[in-house]
Amino acid sequence: MTQDVLDTMIGSREVAIDPQAAESHYKAALEAEANADRPAAIDQLRKAVKMGDSPNYEFKLAYFLDLVGEEDEAVSVYEQLCKRDHPYENALVNLAVLYEDRGDVSNAERCLKQILETKPNHPRASRYLKDVMASRDMFYDEEHARDLAKRNALLDTPVTDFELSVRARNCLKKMQIRSLGDLLKISEAELLSYKNFGETSLVEIKTMLASKGLRLGQGVDGQYSRIRKEIYDQLRGAASDTVLAKSISVLDLTVRARKALQFLGIQSIGDLATRTEAELMGVKNFGQTSLTEIREKLSEYHLGLRTLD
Repeated sequence: MTQDVLDTMIGSREVAIDPQAAESHYKAALEAEANADRPAAIDQLRKAVKMGDSPNYEFKLAYFLDLVGEEDEAVSVYEQLCKRDHPYENALVNLAVLYEDRGDVSNAERCLKQILETKPNHPRASRYLKDVMASRDMFYDEEHARDLAKRNALLDTPVTDFELSVRARNCLKKMQIRSLGDLLKISEAELLSYKNFGETSLVEIKTMLASKGLRLGQGVDGQYSRIRKEIYDQLRGAASDTVLAKSISVLDLTVRARKALQFLGIQSIGDLATRTEAELMGVKNFGQTSLTEIREKLSEYHLGLRTLD
């Protein structure tokens, strides 16, 4: 969707506004997302935005668009949302992430400073602003830095931003689990051992994490880290340290493949070559086409994905 189309859509609200219909489309979008049908969710949200005036509709639409790689339209919707008198803080942060991902550091800073003007201790805005400003002066791979900052921004997202049941929210609050990053540091067994936390809440949280290519316990998976280190050492016989250390940005991957590697925290060619097909295929929306693409790119460096003996 172009900016002109978006402007037309937003501008037509005066003649097409229907709050009840808009809310109906919004609920249909949430139901579609719960059923892992994100294209249908996006379609319903577009209708909700056209018929209603809730900033929540625009925020959800922009967020989902970014997740499926429609960054141009996501930026347009976020920009429209941030023109409101009281824009969502998370909308400003997410827009800053997209701006910085495009190399538009000035606008990224502007969004983050807009938050910090009223909330100088805002944790996500403060942390990400440091990353953005550092990119002006430090000499390192810009694509690598942007992916890392974007992943950090994702892991800093409060769990309260997601559609969870009251029971799940209360349990996480009592366990002092405040962000996605906190969830990655805890196991299924630890969650289930907590009073009043049952299988239903566990499935709910696992589904939410899976939609972002994440899983419980991912942050403390020391065993797999040791295995990858051993495999990495073996790879030195097939490729030089210089090649293994190259950022995955040199592979020039499609958006879908790049986002999957980003969610897995894969930053270098060497790290990618230590992963298995199963690990990649476990990421939502990562399919056989993306897998074939990555195999072909690695083969150009005489490397491949790790096989399970």
